[in-house]
Amino acid sequence: MKLKKGQLVELEISGIAYGGKGIARVDGLAVFVDGAMPLDFVIARIVKKKKQYAEARVHTLVKPSPFRITPDCMYSGFCGGCKWQFIDYEKQLEYKQQHVAESIERIGLIHDVPVHPTISSPLTFGYRNKMEFSCSDRRWLLPDEMGKEGIDVNFALGLHVPGTFYKVLDTGSCLLQPELGNHILGDVRTFIKASDATVYGLRSHTGFWRFLMLRHSVAYDQWMVNIVSAKEDQETVQPLAVQLMDKYPKIVSVVNNIASSKAGVAIGEYEISLAGFSCIKDKIGDMEFEISANSFFQTNTLGAQKLYNTIKEYAVLSGQDTVVDLYSGTGAIAIYLADCVKEVVGMEIVESAVADAVNNCQINSVTNCRFILGDIKKSLSKLNVRPDVMIIDPPRVGMHKDVVGRVLEMAPERIVYVSCNPATMARDLGILKESYRVLEVQPVDMFPHTYHIESVAKLEQK
Repeated sequence: MKLKKGQLVELEISGIAYGGKGIARVDGLAVFVDGAMPLDFVIARIVKKKKQYAEARVHTLVKPSPFRITPDCMYSGFCGGCKWQFIDYEKQLEYKQQHVAESIERIGLIHDVPVHPTISSPLTFGYRNKMEFSCSDRRWLLPDEMGKEGIDVNFALGLHVPGTFYKVLDTGSCLLQPELGNHILGDVRTFIKASDATVYGLRSHTGFWRFLMLRHSVAYDQWMVNIVSAKEDQETVQPLAVQLMDKYPKIVSVVNNIASSKAGVAIGEYEISLAGFSCIKDKIGDMEFEISANSFFQTNTLGAQKLYNTIKEYAVLSGQDTVVDLYSGTGAIAIYLADCVKEVVGMEIVESAVADAVNNCQINSVTNCRFILGDIKKSLSKLNVRPDVMIIDPPRVGMHKDVVGRVLEMAPERIVYVSCNPATMARDLGILKESYRVLEVQPVDMFPHTYHIESVAKLEQK
């Protein structure tokens, strides 16, 4: 059968790809089907046709997989927040383990490595400690909202439709955040709609209200509200801060980030404290961390403890080890390991992250961690420490080849590689395999109802 764009075709879904799409085959051609899972039988519409593959969307679900469930969220299938809600959670864990194992074999060309069953998240809903909602002067309507009267199509505060920067749903509530976050979201929506200031146009780049970011401390059950506006106007935002602090005792911080650039990121050029503290505090295990509006912190606090326990286990620390922590961020892993090592040297390119790491050490009375600011490609070659253990937790793109080369030169006895991207992890492990054995890999689910997966690989020198 020759496929073409717009065509409807009957498909039996046989697998699932990293990226979350179901896989079917038509005369040997792979068809990636959005919204489908293994054992579904569907009629799908072809939306893209290439020489090597095609992409499609489910048009009619003829016979559902026995592992397909009814999503709890009304926005499921339209919102980019959690595209796997229709898949039974135990199956999600299986698919994530499968993605990691397949990447290691297919991309890394490493065989017979034990990839353990995925460690589940302690919470499958309400697990996110940070949510970011966009303002827009155009609301993207759900199918059942089309043609309805009384809907303000010129306002939205919510999450994006997948793969778009300008399509924003007016999200009434999100199940990924704790319930109080949805009440705060509703009150902010009401305030902004009644305000004389306009919401930001994602195409026109004009308007005042840009983003709402909510942070939640799991350890202390406290909240930070970060209002992101296009310019400074304290007279407009201060009443909102006062209203929220008066209504919700669990809100301990309200800040205003000023983001005047056209970039669609909720990070301001500068910040104004409107009410309460400028930071909140949270804990991973016994370690406490101070979190500002723009700090990096693992978005699943309880899941992070499982991740860090795995890292500590794989590092096999004796108490006398010297550890180098590449891409150390705000120092969370370094601090979590500090009581089991002689010294940790963290390396990070982001200046604000290093400042946070130093501060977090002081909060926890940790004195055996130090941090080096700079581009790891350059600074690693100048490091005068030979580590017993190296922790590598790179960004999604993985390690630069120059960094991999320097790691091989430094030849630590053990490496613990932490990754949020199975493909780039497999690529890097494939380069390291000439000098290191990959002993085992542990996937850890930090993002239920999405295809994203964290993995921890344990390596030892040959």
